[in-house]
Amino acid sequence: MKIPTKQILDEIDHLPEKSVYGRVSGIVGLMVEVEGVVGELSIGERCNLFGRGKRRVMCEVVGFKNERALLMPFGTLDGIGLGSRAELNVSDPLIYPDLSWMGRVINAFGEPVDGKGPLIKGTKAYRVHSRPPHAHERQRVGSKIDLGIRALNTFLTCCRGQRMGIFSGSGVGKSTIMSMMARHTDAEISIIGLIGERGREAREFIEDDLGNDGMARSVVIVATSDEPPLVRRQAAYVQMAISEFFRDQKKDVLCLMDSVTRFAMAQREISLSAGEPPASKGYTPSVFAELPRLLERAGPGSAGQGSITGLFTVLVEGDDHNEPVADAVRGILDGHVVLDREIAERGRYPAINILKSVSRTMPDCNTPDENEVVNRARQYMATYENMAELIRLGAYRRGSDGAVDESITFYPGIEKFLAQDIEEKAPLASCYEQLRTILSMPVEVANPPGSSIPPQSVPVEEPLQNKSAIMKDSEVVDEIDQVVGEQTLSLDTLSGLNSIGEN
Repeated sequence: MKIPTKQILDEIDHLPEKSVYGRVSGIVGLMVEVEGVVGELSIGERCNLFGRGKRRVMCEVVGFKNERALLMPFGTLDGIGLGSRAELNVSDPLIYPDLSWMGRVINAFGEPVDGKGPLIKGTKAYRVHSRPPHAHERQRVGSKIDLGIRALNTFLTCCRGQRMGIFSGSGVGKSTIMSMMARHTDAEISIIGLIGERGREAREFIEDDLGNDGMARSVVIVATSDEPPLVRRQAAYVQMAISEFFRDQKKDVLCLMDSVTRFAMAQREISLSAGEPPASKGYTPSVFAELPRLLERAGPGSAGQGSITGLFTVLVEGDDHNEPVADAVRGILDGHVVLDREIAERGRYPAINILKSVSRTMPDCNTPDENEVVNRARQYMATYENMAELIRLGAYRRGSDGAVDESITFYPGIEKFLAQDIEEKAPLASCYEQLRTILSMPVEVANPPGSSIPPQSVPVEEPLQNKSAIMKDSEVVDEIDQVVGEQTLSLDTLSGLNSIGEN
């Protein structure tokens, strides 16, 4: 096979110009100080430390202090001590992706970890820390992408090249919704990054959630929670580099990362060890500088390329969706999907809170008819959520407000529409029609007997019947107290009469 001259020249450019050596002068925690390298290194470059028994530990330059380079290892520092030799490799970290990587599981260094043999080395090198395309070179977002989930396809439509975040607390279903998208999407390939996941969960996700069908057209990058922070951070960058390779092959790529929060935590560990002062909730300023560098690499490609549709999970601490990382990521991405713990506790999965979620490509990506159906369903959900407490208390009398009556009628059908089994695939073409059918059903069909929302509100006591249909909570409490007081008075009166009769 003939190799183009330009490709050979590119490979020569990537070769190190020279070898530089230094010595370890100090080790504090995870940080290694190396002297004798003034003017030879820059941030992000690699270094190999050699300890006893010719053990080699790869490190990365993360800072400088007092004419010494500060290195952080990609592994343990066993066998490394004062005076250990440091060989500095002045070159960018590279990987060589290939189309044959589909169906494989690799680590943060582009090495296979699935026991299926070695990976075929591609012909073109991709920088792990590459820059995103320039804004004016990028194409606009493409057509709608089918994610196979009804709630996303209708209420939160995503376009090719769009970037969205999935915000959730722990145990609400982030990994499950990711596996559903990987299996049911119409994207040509899925690049899945499991960043900082527990080792047990990583294997369960690959074997159970993703399955053979999803794995056949996916590349999975794994960096478990026990690995050093540099490894966890690099896994995210390697995922983006592999996504860029398939984008350059004119493919529509679905990039799924779980989670951006653990990437931010890894960067926080690195920067705090390097002496950077903490800012908001212990996160350093460099964390918020790295987030856009990572997330902006997803999106539409240049002319003649494919696109990278990015969906990034964000693990919110204590279900606080305004914590620093979540707030920063939400400002970078083109939409956010909120998973609600209360909805999950009711047993409706995916537990997407439609009213708190938004896709910034809507309504422009939809037809007027599709927008009309979605907006109508959203209005029913919003109206019902606003009145839910009064409806359940029986403080609302049906027939007093037409909009509330309609929301009571159609809310159960919309909730059933949003619920979806993990094995069920919901094609984009049929989702709008299903929702339109629900909203056009007669009242008896849309709200069948035995549904969780009764067609008629519970009758209220007689003293409440002359009140307005919708009352403030304080008015309801006062009215109930009045009824209870009247009943108590009548009982006291009867008790007094009985006493007189006995005397």
